[in-house]
Amino acid sequence: MALVVDVLLHGTVGIMMSSAKRLLLGVWLAAAALAMPSVVTAAERLVTLGGTVTEIVFALGAGDQVVATDASSLYPPQVVDLPRVGYYRSVPVEGVLSVKPDRVLASENAGPAAALTRIAELGVRVDRLTDKPALKSLYERIQGIAKALDRSQQADALIEKIDRDLALVTQAPQAPLRAVVLLNRTGSYMAAGEGTAAAAVLELAGLRNAMSAGKGYKPLSIEGLVALDPDVIVLTSATATAVGGLEAFLQQPAVKATSAAAAGRIGAVDDLLILGIGPRVAQAVRQLREMAQ
Repeated sequence: MALVVDVLLHGTVGIMMSSAKRLLLGVWLAAAALAMPSVVTAAERLVTLGGTVTEIVFALGAGDQVVATDASSLYPPQVVDLPRVGYYRSVPVEGVLSVKPDRVLASENAGPAAALTRIAELGVRVDRLTDKPALKSLYERIQGIAKALDRSQQADALIEKIDRDLALVTQAPQAPLRAVVLLNRTGSYMAAGEGTAAAAVLELAGLRNAMSAGKGYKPLSIEGLVALDPDVIVLTSATATAVGGLEAFLQQPAVKATSAAAAGRIGAVDDLLILGIGPRVAQAVRQLREMAQ
């Protein structure tokens, strides 16, 4: 009997000691964890320069990090409520620094170069991103932004979606009609020649650029439009607004004389869709193909 009591007594004490040790160990580990510096860092504050750059950041799910954009950034809709630091081709150093960014994501067309260099010298990380008028450049731009923001999986998914959407909207055959893209921001028309995003989008849609003989954006009078006689006339949305609306444009005698007018192939496309190759490029291609029917 004494032996049993002794075993029970010592066993109970042993269990109690073991529990006490575990309790003390737990308290010590908790205290140590509190004393350790946190490895979680706040999300970087971003300034985006360039409409498609901004759109890509939001498409990758990082829009909540954007604290300011530039005047060319108009999509998605919530972007218009953000502060603007100017226009991406004439970046003001003070405007960018005023929103206290950690990083600037800029189209390679942003400038002047001296302004971006100065921003970097003052301690803000500046990433220059490819922004050429080609689908390959769009994918490289997406991957570059994703690398900066650690969102490679989202980038892969976005690129796959763009490829899938383009395949869907271009599966039907398209007659290679001659098309011209017109801009009017200063009172006179400019037409998109080769080497422009507009020309690249026309090609993706299966259309031929009626201004392929020229490079960049070239002046084109209404009389010149008659001589060019395109099968399709594409205005940017801002251009349609600037000339009093699409109907006012259609009522011009010179416009009525074109093959495009006779076939009812004149329309407007959002500026960001036709003047830059961004995540919604398939939408631009679909609209052009519908216009060309």
